[in-house]
Amino acid sequence: MDQESNKITNSEYDTLITDSLKNSSAKEKSIALGKVISIENDIVTIDVGLKSEGRIPLSEFSRHGQKTEIEVGDETEVFIENVDNANGETMLSREKAVKQKAWHDLQISFNESKIVTGIPFNRVKGGMSVDLNGVIAFLPGSQIETRQIIKDTKELLNKPLDLMILKMDKYRGNIVVSRKAITENELKEQRNELLKTLKEGSIIEGKVKNLTDYGAFIDLGGIDGLVHVTDISWTKINNPSDILELNSNIKVKVLKFDEELARLSLGIKQLTDNPWEKINENIKVNEKIMGKVVSMNDNNVHIILNGKYDAIINLSELSWLKKPPHPSKIININDEIEVLVLEIDDERKRVNCSLKQVKENPWIKLEEKFNINDTFETEIVNIVDFGIFVRVLDEIDGMVHISDLSWDEKECENIIKNFKKGDKVKVKILDINAEKERISLGIKHLNNDPVQEYIELNPINSKVTGKIINIDEKGLKIELDNEKNIFGYIKKSNLSNDKNENKTERFALNENADSVILSIDSKTRTLNLSIKELEIRDEKEALSKYGSSASGASLGDILGSVLKK
Repeated sequence: MDQESNKITNSEYDTLITDSLKNSSAKEKSIALGKVISIENDIVTIDVGLKSEGRIPLSEFSRHGQKTEIEVGDETEVFIENVDNANGETMLSREKAVKQKAWHDLQISFNESKIVTGIPFNRVKGGMSVDLNGVIAFLPGSQIETRQIIKDTKELLNKPLDLMILKMDKYRGNIVVSRKAITENELKEQRNELLKTLKEGSIIEGKVKNLTDYGAFIDLGGIDGLVHVTDISWTKINNPSDILELNSNIKVKVLKFDEELARLSLGIKQLTDNPWEKINENIKVNEKIMGKVVSMNDNNVHIILNGKYDAIINLSELSWLKKPPHPSKIININDEIEVLVLEIDDERKRVNCSLKQVKENPWIKLEEKFNINDTFETEIVNIVDFGIFVRVLDEIDGMVHISDLSWDEKECENIIKNFKKGDKVKVKILDINAEKERISLGIKHLNNDPVQEYIELNPINSKVTGKIINIDEKGLKIELDNEKNIFGYIKKSNLSNDKNENKTERFALNENADSVILSIDSKTRTLNLSIKELEIRDEKEALSKYGSSASGASLGDILGSVLKK
């Protein structure tokens, strides 16, 4: 069916309505003017001049989300469905009367491109259902906003909206409306007016339209401008959302304007003086100052001084600990902390600060509290392959090297496996160097060195007896004390005073061997022994006791006579 052929002109419709209402005898399938007789139990009773009144549900007299405004005595147009039916009732419809008139009015608005008012009452796939004075229209999501689709349209429900009809088909009962078409026209006018006055250096108010990692888009009324993240604040910010709020109004300064492309670069920080121009008046090196923690990473902490200046605390300046933990273990975001100004870097627009130096140097405190050879109990804070770290003071950790765990170096690797983080251990202070921030600790030193104890009982040059436990090409390994793990070694060159007898083959495992202690190998903690030295000593003793070379007797004769006895 041809849609144009079904169009009714304004004059034709008005004539039909007038004629219908003037007709004293209301007819079926026509519109009549009725009077409200009563409103009871959500039912409106209406007299249209027929034998019987008609009844209409109260709900037909209200629009979606709007208050019903109908009272007894009011006159209203109704559609007569049936006159005196089988039950003697007159069937009326307010809804059909409204729709017929609404379609007529909407057709006029469509033909003349006039704005209509609708009430969105339901969200559907792809858009919203809208009540146009009794006629249901469709508002596509793409036609709600001018430049972007609203993700949450709930806020628009049951609120009157100015709309433009894009398409209508009474035959199919379809109407498509747009909010975007109206706002586009409005924005176009605003844009043209704005372009006439806009120039670099202008200060203008806009609305924060969108926030990204690299900046904020500001709606100036038909034109969008970008405030780069570096132009939001004189201080460094991680994200524009840290300072700006979506849909908030804000003043900006036009930094650059490309009229041909209608591209705007805007600034916010440029509305205030650059604080770095007067930093030397506000901040001094070696001055203590308060700052706010804004961010942190594995290497440093970013703070703001006086709300104006970016400052950095490097990890090494965060704590007196040799290996400070992650900053989050010491301070929190938004903490107000006191720091010491170390350096003002004008080129990088940054102040270097220290947190640890506003506190007492714990190394000075440590020297006052402890002495070398002091022992104390503490807690293991970390375990590594080469040793264990223990807490000495709140901000000082000391290390016990793996070699200082036991006097038996072979057992050290096994002993370290017995320690766990959090265990209580007793340690001894071996050395303190506050200047170099270093402290040496030991656990094995809590007990006497068994080698030194052995030497005290058996001084250098003493004769000792031990069991041969290993024979190799270079010499013999001797077990001197099985319980205390005291060992010695006789080099091949020290096996005999007679070079012809310097042979390891003449010795056997597990046999005892007498020797003399020559020295201690500090690295291996092994005693250097000599059978050769013992033989020489015995020879000298024999000569002094039984004779001398001056008597004419040989050394062999003297030794022979000694052996005969």
